Amino acid sequence: MSRVDRRALVLGFAGAGALIVGLLWLVDVGQVRSSLSRADPLFLGVMFVVALLWLGAWAVTLRTVLASMDVPMPVGTSFFVYNAAVFANNVTPFGQAGGEPVTALLVSKVTGTRYETGLVSIASVDVLNAVSSIALVFFGVGIYASRFTLGTNLFAAVSSVVILVLVIVVSFTLTWRYRETLVDRLSGPIATTADAFRWGPLKSRTVTKAGVAARLRRFFGNVEVVAGDQRRLVYALSLSMLGWLLQTAALVMAFLAVGADIPVVVALFVIPLANLAGMAPLPGGLGGIEAAFVALLVPTTGVPAAVVTAAVLLFRLAIYWMPVIVGGTSATVFGVKVLS
Repeated sequence: MSRVDRRALVLGFAGAGALIVGLLWLVDVGQVRSSLSRADPLFLGVMFVVALLWLGAWAVTLRTVLASMDVPMPVGTSFFVYNAAVFANNVTPFGQAGGEPVTALLVSKVTGTRYETGLVSIASVDVLNAVSSIALVFFGVGIYASRFTLGTNLFAAVSSVVILVLVIVVSFTLTWRYRETLVDRLSGPIATTADAFRWGPLKSRTVTKAGVAARLRRFFGNVEVVAGDQRRLVYALSLSMLGWLLQTAALVMAFLAVGADIPVVVALFVIPLANLAGMAPLPGGLGGIEAAFVALLVPTTGVPAAVVTAAVLLFRLAIYWMPVIVGGTSATVFGVKVLS
């Protein structure tokens, strides 16, 4: 890791820490500490088990996507590779956008495939997760809205999802329709930039326009292969949905651990909405996501802010910090065996 990278990482975590400290100050850190001290170990244990099952479900999603491109990966390997992917997302700014290039390189090295194949696999998992999360948001908010009035925070968050969906759909449609034009026009600038930085799989090679064009065409070809395997695509989407449901169960367990009970339907849509804060320039959205959770859960559950904050911190311990530890170890092991 270069000195610039270290500085960016330190600044990112410092910013995230400042947000969390500010959040604790606003909701009364003493009450948060009191709620955490009374946390039930049984519910905490269940929360961590459920979080491991979530990681397993999304790891098999990655394995299924790779299988559609005839790239085999054992279940155990997929678990640790996906944990390494979550680790990369959690320690780089902008969440998946920051971690995907690193994850793609890891997948390609572990499976012995081209870099663009690894990029398609992890990008496909992210798209499937986005599709399933959007479905859950609309389903959950629809049920909630039939019983209660949408508050300002929730309305703003749902509006953001609607706008994001429109942007994604239009962007994907235009990109796919004009992919050949994009390949022709972007290959040159990408080659020039990549040749200057010499990163990852291009580190020891001369990057040419023709080479980049070939990679982009293989990328789009792999996307077409994944989209064409409808049986595996449905299976992968089901696993993605299962992962969100397991995260929902983990959040409910976190609240039960601090002696509070929240409606499952609220947890169902709050998790994807709060994760929108992961687009902030913070490591994995750390700090911003916690604040978003509190902002959404307090008005929708009626639970005191200090108790909500305590539950969210426990939940993030399982969903953010546990994958950082497991994934960081996995990345180190794969780095020593594969990337050296």
